[in-house]
Amino acid sequence: MNNVEKDSVQEVCTTPTTSPLVQWVVEPTMYDTHVKENFHIFGIASILYACLYTFCMYKNDSGITYPILILGSIGFVRFYQKKLELDWKKESIFYSVSMLLLSISTCCTDDYRIIFLNKIGVFLLFICMILGIVYDTRKWELTKFLSSILMVIFLAVGEISRPFSDALWFCKNKLDKKNSKYIYALIGVGIAIPVVVIIFVLLSSADAVFRDLGNRLFSGVNNGDVWGIAWMFTFVFLASYCLLVHVSKKTVKEEVADTRKWEPLIAIPVASVLSLMYLVFSAIQIVYLFMGNLQLPKEYTYAEYAREGFFQLLAVSIINLVIVLIGLSRFKKSKVLKVVLTILSLCTFIMIASSALRMLIYIQYYYLTFLRIFVLWSLVVLFLLFVGVIVYIIKEDFPLFRYAMVVVTSLYIVFSFSHPDYWIAKVNLAGAEETRSEFFKGETYGDYGFLADLNADAAPVMLEWIKEEGYSVESYFSKGLTYAEYTDLLGHAEDKTVAEKKDWCSYLYLRHLQERCEDIQFRKWNFSRWNADVKVLLFDSTR
Repeated sequence: MNNVEKDSVQEVCTTPTTSPLVQWVVEPTMYDTHVKENFHIFGIASILYACLYTFCMYKNDSGITYPILILGSIGFVRFYQKKLELDWKKESIFYSVSMLLLSISTCCTDDYRIIFLNKIGVFLLFICMILGIVYDTRKWELTKFLSSILMVIFLAVGEISRPFSDALWFCKNKLDKKNSKYIYALIGVGIAIPVVVIIFVLLSSADAVFRDLGNRLFSGVNNGDVWGIAWMFTFVFLASYCLLVHVSKKTVKEEVADTRKWEPLIAIPVASVLSLMYLVFSAIQIVYLFMGNLQLPKEYTYAEYAREGFFQLLAVSIINLVIVLIGLSRFKKSKVLKVVLTILSLCTFIMIASSALRMLIYIQYYYLTFLRIFVLWSLVVLFLLFVGVIVYIIKEDFPLFRYAMVVVTSLYIVFSFSHPDYWIAKVNLAGAEETRSEFFKGETYGDYGFLADLNADAAPVMLEWIKEEGYSVESYFSKGLTYAEYTDLLGHAEDKTVAEKKDWCSYLYLRHLQERCEDIQFRKWNFSRWNADVKVLLFDSTR
């Protein structure tokens, strides 16, 4: 858009309406009008994006195509930003890099929990990137971001008719000799699709190599998939176009009002009582837990004491973070309140350390699980968030939310690449050895049923252990039993000897691994599953 167009559109868009609600929801902006007037550009962009999304994601939750999709998503937003002549801001680079790293992590792990969390993270970063391009979000806080994200998602649904109305408007008002070439191009694409399908079928029947290539690219696609592909394509096209249209309306108020209006005398007594209680609790932790002078009640083990505390302390730490943030964002400035909140934050450090120590003690007795690793990760995140909170208390212009976003995103990216099941297998199997480390305090590890259910991320450790135990991979493949059949044959693992439990674990893990790795193709190629399959091949001569 040139300056004259922008000015003329702006005059139309600033015409007052009779209803403030209508003005907030539906009044067009110059960006919204530009999207409508250039439907042939933005509509085709949404169609291409829907094609890319469908190709990358249909029945494919964690394949190599996911990073390709994220690159396409970043390019899609970048295209939108350039066409509307919006600024590409520094935080957009952070969002883009974070999304790309999470997408790489997704195709490098077999952990469905990490994959699920990665996709939530990518979606939130994607929406934040779009908001950051359209709005000035430098002063936005957590509540502002969350409310804006929810508003954009839910109100974009109300734009469901826009692709059709914009297409109709464009045909009536903009379709002339100059623009008809775009329509001709769309007609050409529509004609090309069935022609390409017919030619592809003929070439596949004429050449075996070409047919094999086609089978690899489209393996698993059947008549029933056609409707699924059509549904995914339609949904993504509508979602992407409606999202751009709604964001272009700029319905979110960009300004951030000063919400510090409550009297600090309300918060000071509450925070003071809590701080006093926390000081007493912290003293007990330092003397009895950290210094090792703990005297437990009769018939109360050290492991039980540790297990009883870490989840509660984690919850209290999160509550304290909420209390401090409310105190800083909702109450008027007060030196006394700042001092009390600082004490409360410092005491929370002791609670975080106590929770972490209790968790480590519990791991000494009961070994690793995904949840225990996640709790330790959460405690590290909380520690760094409270560091930022204390800095914010001292220096009010400190960008606390942007700091928190960088901390949480960066640490989660590290966690997503960590392959928790790999470390679970490594630590727990180390505790199963007779010459185990002095770190472990409980009984020798023997939960082989738990190990059998680990994903392909644990394959480097599990396959090496299976080999050291002398289990014959050749015999595994020669048995030819299904996972369920072998489980029924063995019965409950608790009724078996240690040697039988290990054999049970080895077979079930290999079976589980085979089922996860049997569908490795171009779109669904996943590093963790491919690596596990290669390692099986390295010491199996029968395949």
